[in-house]
Amino acid sequence: MTREHERLDEDLSRGKNWKRWGPYLSERQWGTVREDYSEFGNSWGEFPHDHARRRAYRWGEDGLQGWCDRQCRLCFAPALWNEKDTILKERLFGLGGNEGNHGEDVKECYYYLDSTPTHSYTKALYKYPQAKFPYTEIREKNALLGREGPELELADMGMFDNGRYFDVVQEVAKRSPEDILWRITVTNHGPDPAPIHVLPTLWFRNVWKWGSERETPLRKPSIALHGDHVFASHETLGDYLFYADSPDFDDDEEWLFTDNETDYPAIYNFGGPSEYVKDAFHKLLIQGDREAVSPLPMGTKATPHFHFMVAPGASVTVRCRLHSTLANNDIHGLEQFEETFTERIAESDAFYSEVIPKGLSHEENLICRQGYAGLLWTKQFYHYVIEDWLKGDSDGPPPPEARLKGRNSDWGHFFARDILSMPDKWEYPWFAAWDSAFHMIPFATVDPDFAKDQLLLLLREWYMHPNGQLPAYEWNFSDVNPPVHAWAVWRVYKIADPKGQRDLLFLERAFQKLLMNFTWWVNRKDMEGRHVFGGGFLGLDNIGVFDRSHALPDGGKLHQADGTAWMASYCLLMLAMSLELAAEKPAYEDIASKFFEHFVSITDAINSLGGTGLWDDTDGFYYDQLIINHDDPVPLRIRSLVGLLPMCAVTVLKQTTIESLPGFRKRMDWFLSSRPELLKYINVRRHTGDKKSALCLLAIPSEAQLRKTLQRMLDPKEFLSEFGIRSLSKAHEEEPFVFEHGGTTNEVAYTPGESNTDMFGGNSNWRGPIWFPTNFLIVEALERYHHFYGDSFKIEYPTGSGVQKTLKEVAIDICDRLISLFTPDKNGYRPCFGEAHRYTDVPHWQELLLFHEYFHAETGEGLGASHQTGWTSLVVRLVRERREKLCHKTL
Repeated sequence: MTREHERLDEDLSRGKNWKRWGPYLSERQWGTVREDYSEFGNSWGEFPHDHARRRAYRWGEDGLQGWCDRQCRLCFAPALWNEKDTILKERLFGLGGNEGNHGEDVKECYYYLDSTPTHSYTKALYKYPQAKFPYTEIREKNALLGREGPELELADMGMFDNGRYFDVVQEVAKRSPEDILWRITVTNHGPDPAPIHVLPTLWFRNVWKWGSERETPLRKPSIALHGDHVFASHETLGDYLFYADSPDFDDDEEWLFTDNETDYPAIYNFGGPSEYVKDAFHKLLIQGDREAVSPLPMGTKATPHFHFMVAPGASVTVRCRLHSTLANNDIHGLEQFEETFTERIAESDAFYSEVIPKGLSHEENLICRQGYAGLLWTKQFYHYVIEDWLKGDSDGPPPPEARLKGRNSDWGHFFARDILSMPDKWEYPWFAAWDSAFHMIPFATVDPDFAKDQLLLLLREWYMHPNGQLPAYEWNFSDVNPPVHAWAVWRVYKIADPKGQRDLLFLERAFQKLLMNFTWWVNRKDMEGRHVFGGGFLGLDNIGVFDRSHALPDGGKLHQADGTAWMASYCLLMLAMSLELAAEKPAYEDIASKFFEHFVSITDAINSLGGTGLWDDTDGFYYDQLIINHDDPVPLRIRSLVGLLPMCAVTVLKQTTIESLPGFRKRMDWFLSSRPELLKYINVRRHTGDKKSALCLLAIPSEAQLRKTLQRMLDPKEFLSEFGIRSLSKAHEEEPFVFEHGGTTNEVAYTPGESNTDMFGGNSNWRGPIWFPTNFLIVEALERYHHFYGDSFKIEYPTGSGVQKTLKEVAIDICDRLISLFTPDKNGYRPCFGEAHRYTDVPHWQELLLFHEYFHAETGEGLGASHQTGWTSLVVRLVRERREKLCHKTL
């Protein structure tokens, strides 16, 4: 057991609170729904980037790869200035949906390089241009770009030419849970000496301003100078000492103080509670206003000021230490600083040498190490209390009347003040239920207890609606994400603990709440009671011909192939969990038979309702059906993931499992004898003729339907890309799907890259690109089919090649295609970086990875949110499975 594994055990047993501090600070608090108090929910306009340095936040804080405690009471992050920027660099900059050509978009280059699960060691890199940061220019020029063109980035504007930038590397090492060391290393890669100011800033989140009965402290916290350090005191967090120095700084550092208060004169043109405000350090350095900072060495925000002239190729270092007065470890100031870092780095390496499978290539190791780092860095403090948010704060004006009936107003029970796994801490600094489910698959290996806790947390009564719905995402909790939570629970249950030691209590706790969620789905999304579902947009944003989350033409209704497939999968997962629990508690046999029957009924409906269900035998594909004015259903012949997902509703049961549960077996036999027409959906296979080896396949498609679907999916002219499975068939490039009704024409065409529509803000695209979550499910499904059919089932792969392969071989190859997005091609370039050849050609950009939201289906270039490590870190799991399970012979 490594030292980091010991720390995880100490934290789990509450012996030592190793996770109290971490990189939990958001990369963007401005522009979020939480900070929006406008009448009609214009979050980006209500709190823009230009206000961020001046306005105290209500619900959180943000910083440049910063840290805070688990309740975001005390924060630390650097501020930087190159003597050319018009503002201090305190947080990441990006464009709102109405400012860019493809939705929200961060305009910075930063990378998460390492983190242990207890954050005993973390490392991150920020690339800071030496030229004036083009805030105005990049906003204006991007606003002029059309949706067909690429986004304008910093590199396109020459910000990194000739190496004229600083690498700012931040490392944090915990000597003990309450003794934290912070090292900032700044390197000049340019040809000339360049100035930089480094301000390692410590501040308290402002909770005293709002008049909240839940949070307002009895006394305001403070940070005050005590000799060579500052003393930070907080009512509930405790007392801390903060030290800072630099071996490269000749003078004594100057300590600056202000308050974390809104700059009322600058924002509102009237005075506020304090004349020393949030942007005081900006005013001092940029504007030369010495009176902006407090003349007294105390406040709620403080920093030492270091100013360097860095020679070409040289580095300077700032060292800081924050520790509780109760945890000085008999060490004064910054003693034993470097030794602690050396020890923690070695321990991080030792931990990952056990976590990451042996025998991987250097490139595969790089994917795993940075994939885990990004996953751990995107844990974030998330605070949102709907009741307080709706009614407003006692020190401010009451919110507009429309607010009480607007966004999230029917989620008054919702109360979040937790560390959550985020999709992305800049573009999506809020949880999304189905994203979180996928995050937990790689998390189950690196920190299994965190994975379990996250899955249970979203099922708790202060998240889950009383009616059983899970909150979708901050923008609209009532939207409908795919019901993948049960899948994540089942997968984490099996991954997190070795067989024979699995956590049945976790499984049962989740199962009970999932029953409520399943019931909500059945009652709300199968309104006709015919086992065909219309769930809404289901996370696939613009994949349909119209917005599936809004009213359909002429009040029509939609029978969704993907919604129905998700529910069939949900049944199978609940069946698998109930059978697992029934081995210990026979009462679960009853509920197991219910989910078995429900799955068979859904499968019958999707294949037979109205004669052929949603299956089109001529095309060999499942399609959504639109019903308008009670007329015959109109199939929406769009070949997309919507029609591939029914293939993913599959599980394989062992006959021995069925036989070991006589109550379940009895009810299963009675159901099938009473409904013999449904026997066609149950497929039994014996590999050796021995009854004990028999397997039972439960799947939506029959073998014939599966072959037809695979023929489409594995065709390079349709779904099979060099980099995985496309979200829309390439056939729609030449033949777009066109839907005309009521004088309106809607069209869906193959779009392999960024979205060219405004649907869902235009910041994601499901009309062609490669998406990891759905590709992962497809690979899993192929594994299950191979487990049942074995090597006797072969399919032409790729379609049209004349080569026959087993489904296991197909799954391995799709894995390889997905992994290849991050590995150098024959020319040495990583496809995920597109034409940005600096990642290969320039030494200080090499071996840096970004885990994008989705990927261009033809080039492999990473698109959308550049740091959506959450579900794209599934590539780490694919690397593991390819090594450990999928390819015993083929490696």
